[in-house]
This record gives sequence, C-alpha cells and structure tokens, in this order.
Amino acid sequence: MSQVKENDTVKVHYTGKLTNGQIFDSSLEREPLEVTLGEGQLIPGFENALIDMKLNDKKTIEIAKEEAYGDILDELFHQVPKDQLPQDIAPEVGMGLASQAPDGTEHQFRVVEVQDDYIVVDGNHPLAGQNLVFELEVVEIK
Repeated sequence: MSQVKENDTVKVHYTGKLTNGQIFDSSLEREPLEVTLGEGQLIPGFENALIDMKLNDKKTIEIAKEEAYGDILDELFHQVPKDQLPQDIAPEVGMGLASQAPDGTEHQFRVVEVQDDYIVVDGNHPLAGQNLVFELEVVEIK
C-alpha cells in the first residue's frame, strides 16, 4: 500500500478546530482538498502530518502555532485615520478590509478597534497565535 511522501499530490478530507473544539473549517461537506506537497500551499504542521499516511488512514493531530500561522505580531496592528477610509465604509469591529500596496499586492485586515477619528486594524492571520487541531483522512494519493 502506498504512503504519502514529499512531492506527492494527495486528496485529503479535514476538519480544523481550535483547541476548545470550535470548528473553523472542514472539507466534509465539499470536495476533499487536493494539494501537492512541498509547494508551500499548506501550513507546515498540516503538510508534515500527511507524510507517511496511507490511503484511507485517519488521524487527529495538534499543530503548535509555530507550525501553523505563528505568533500574533504587534507590528501588524495599524492605526488608520477615518478620513483615509472610503466615504461609503462605516467601520465596525470584526469587519474585514483590504488594502492594496503600491506594488499591487493586496493585504487583508480586520478592524479591532473603532474610535471617533481613527480605527485600529490587525493584519495578522485570523488563526495566528493559536494551536490548531486537525482531523485528517487521506482519500487519494497520486
């Protein structure tokens, strides 16, 4: 029976949870995730967990934040004057915003504070600073 190895393309069903059991993503109600290992498409802990799994293997793993989305970085919090926002935006805590850099790259932010004349946005990944739990099932190895 074949085992998952570096550079394989695999299809995997997964359920991602926070350590408190709250589900943040799952492929169970849709097509399994198809990914080629070694291309940097997955967080390191998820990819490493797939190595040596066999077809139809199932396992549950906990991924430390360092192997997931890392720590929350203070330098990714920014204070933005409200007069720099588009006129049609009424910012609220939790709202997602996007900003385009001069080189054309887009950055995603979450509003974490709203004051009278400014907002504070967070550019960290929403799962940064968290250990994650994944239930994995390998459904195809190419």
